[in-house]
Amino acid sequence: MNLKKQIAHHVRGIPRSGIRDFFEVVQTMSDVISLGIGEPDFDTPWHIREAAIYSLEKGRTGYTSNLGLPKLRAAIADYVRGFFKVSYDPHTEVIVTVGVSEAIDLALRALVNPGDEVLYHEPCYVSYSPSIILAHGVPVAIPTREEEGFRLTAAALEQRLTESSKILFLNFPTNPTGATQTRAELEKIAALCVRRDLIVLSDEIYSELTYDGIGHVSIASLPGMRERTILLHGFSKAFAMTGFRIGYACAPAILTEAMMKIHQYAILCAATTAQDAAIEALEAGQGDILTMRREYETRRNFIVQSFNDMGLPCFKPHGAFYVFPKISRTGLTSKDFSLRLLQEKKVAVVPGAAFGPSGEGFVRCSYATGLDKIKIAVKRIDEFCRALPG
Repeated sequence: MNLKKQIAHHVRGIPRSGIRDFFEVVQTMSDVISLGIGEPDFDTPWHIREAAIYSLEKGRTGYTSNLGLPKLRAAIADYVRGFFKVSYDPHTEVIVTVGVSEAIDLALRALVNPGDEVLYHEPCYVSYSPSIILAHGVPVAIPTREEEGFRLTAAALEQRLTESSKILFLNFPTNPTGATQTRAELEKIAALCVRRDLIVLSDEIYSELTYDGIGHVSIASLPGMRERTILLHGFSKAFAMTGFRIGYACAPAILTEAMMKIHQYAILCAATTAQDAAIEALEAGQGDILTMRREYETRRNFIVQSFNDMGLPCFKPHGAFYVFPKISRTGLTSKDFSLRLLQEKKVAVVPGAAFGPSGEGFVRCSYATGLDKIKIAVKRIDEFCRALPG
């Protein structure tokens, strides 16, 4: 029996994650300094872990509402109103999910019909295009440029719009570049979305991690956008809660209802223990965010300066915890650069091409690791580049 023929066509054609494939190689090696995986190196703050422990001790191990614990949804609505400046009804307009990844999947499956085009800016997180394909949509990448701070412009978006365009996918601050978006440009994009009747999926998972006094602006807060935006957020990055797998989506009730119908049959609900921990994070975790953000900003300043000093031009990001240095002068592709650096100097970075064709010529380096390790890593990278011919 040819089992390969039995696999659905749209699944068969999806490539494996370029990040995960690369780190399969990393796992076979010892003593590697990783600037690769986008995961905070901080432990989840103790009071949040303690809330999870207490939840288990109280025997809170049953199902919750499909939408999530009412107390958590109320806390999310309060937080979103204060931080994002958008109001949602916690009873009908908030859904708790298994990480932002599930929220993205639910939103796409709830909205996309076969042939609908979903536009997104690139370089981008590796799951966006495959997630669109899995929902039977058509992914349309809009390249962004280093010279423009890797920002999406309304002009570039308009050039890619067709009669089949239905959804715009945004991610600011951006993985892998750390790019942020200005209010002025977001207003232009919002006006275009209203004019062309686009739905917006806004992945704002890094929104608390902005630097240099630059505040975050959610497109959902702009005129005419709340009614056409699904705001996607979660706890993994700002609260260092990656393993809790807890996220959420906020949107008009008709959209959360559609997402909930898929969620209730596929997942049912997020883990109760994780939801209880998330309540604690929202109610008492703001100081933790500030502490981690200050440390990230220190690391960012050091690593950006280090790459520029060694002759690898590096855009200074204002968000997330990634830098995206340009390695094209070495004459190596991003994959060859990353593999050779790993093999010769035991430093792991991610090839820029893993984030789409417009990421070629760059590598992604996460500074969600200790400054002591970052200092050793950049020294090794400098030695590697100096040893290259030319």
